[in-house]
Amino acid sequence: MLVIWGRANSVNVQKVLWCCDEMAVAYERIDAGGAHGVVNTPEYRKMNPNGLIPTIVDDGFVLWESNAIVRYLAAKHGAAGLWPPDARKCADADRWMDWTLSTFWPLMRPLFLGLVRTPPEQRNANAIEEMRLKVAETLVLVDAHLATHAFLAGDAFTMGDIPLGCAIWRWFALAIDRPRMPNLERWFEILGQRSAYRNVVMHPLS
Repeated sequence: MLVIWGRANSVNVQKVLWCCDEMAVAYERIDAGGAHGVVNTPEYRKMNPNGLIPTIVDDGFVLWESNAIVRYLAAKHGAAGLWPPDARKCADADRWMDWTLSTFWPLMRPLFLGLVRTPPEQRNANAIEEMRLKVAETLVLVDAHLATHAFLAGDAFTMGDIPLGCAIWRWFALAIDRPRMPNLERWFEILGQRSAYRNVVMHPLS
């Protein structure tokens, strides 16, 4: 059986759990990271020298890096539809996975940490507001793209929606002002209709 190491409230672990649930792939999840520790033990570092989560073990095959794991699982179970059979659609999905990792999450993460994992008396209100504006500005690009696409990589839900889908829950769940972005909101609402997304991602922020 597939084994997934990582705490369930991690955005990166949620990518993998959501991917598995969409494809009805059975797995065992083992708590690791944060308050659970584990990641600095010699046994874990042998699997993942970075000491980060998630890490998977699939019939002896060890893999870390959440987007790589999602790609691997989508390709292995490609008949479930997350892995686009067309090379261009697959590249489009890849593009949005990488964009989320390289462009969106580096802006969203400080906003999330500042409002969720920093005690109120220690928050830097100016820095938080600056990041809120930067995240909103970046999402204008996504909103414009979704004006002509049902999902990030076209007309069908694919692996390309998973990383940003996990991250965007943080944006909509934070107690902040958000500019209206009707296409982004429509996409988020559609994601919320998927039972795997609700079960894995849509939990109180922590």
